[in-house]
Amino acid sequence: MSAVLTSDETLIIETPERVPLHFALASIGNRFIACAIDHTIQIVALVSLILFFSIIVSFANLGDRLLSAPKWVIALLIILVFLLMSGYFAFFEWLWQGQTPGKRWMKLRVIREDGRPISFFEATVRNLLRDFDIMPLPFYSIGLISVFITNRDQRVGDLVAGTVVVREREAEAPAFAEVFASPVSDLALRRSFKPVDFTADVNMLTEQEISVVESFLRRRWDLKDYPRQWMAWRVAMPILFKLRPQYDLATFTYEGFLEELLHRYREKHRFID
Repeated sequence: MSAVLTSDETLIIETPERVPLHFALASIGNRFIACAIDHTIQIVALVSLILFFSIIVSFANLGDRLLSAPKWVIALLIILVFLLMSGYFAFFEWLWQGQTPGKRWMKLRVIREDGRPISFFEATVRNLLRDFDIMPLPFYSIGLISVFITNRDQRVGDLVAGTVVVREREAEAPAFAEVFASPVSDLALRRSFKPVDFTADVNMLTEQEISVVESFLRRRWDLKDYPRQWMAWRVAMPILFKLRPQYDLATFTYEGFLEELLHRYREKHRFID
């Protein structure tokens, strides 16, 4: 990947194939609404958790129940509350490829500055610093100042983790159904890019996932360069997130990776009906 450039509210990332991908940076308003949704879910879950533990201990007054509960119950409750409040964002962003329930609702996604999906490390780092960004409670004042003064609208957690929040723009590339329903023009699935040497267990992929890769590679030449690269990025993103492959960044291309992935998978499963 080349260096990231920014222009107004657009993040431009140049792919290894020298095709720029334009990402719309998430607005403060959208991020605020997504965060409010997530915090609401946290509060509802927290209240439910406390009520659940209170009911388990006894049917007495709520305050007396918690105060008189065995120490191990209180300790477990404290641990669960800590995980809920501190691990909520990191867990969902790792599980859902950069999205929490709030971000999914608002069609936002956290990605790395080079356009690749975030790992558990980035998800953890950016959210460990959320307590700093949120100060003074509950106004996110430090985070807002950071978003306003940085070119990529990054809060402190994003700066440290090397991440950016973007708005998904599905109109930039054809829908999967639209592409896969078009006539097949490349039955041979020829290699058009230098194979990307990577280390990963391709057996982790399902037939459905590999079918998406195969369908894209067969129909990609019906698309112009820019939409094709967008589609390659969209197909590769969840696979990169799932496999966590090791590869040489200098020789990586999305289509070369997908070509090599498909060939390896079919080689391993060619005797399986």
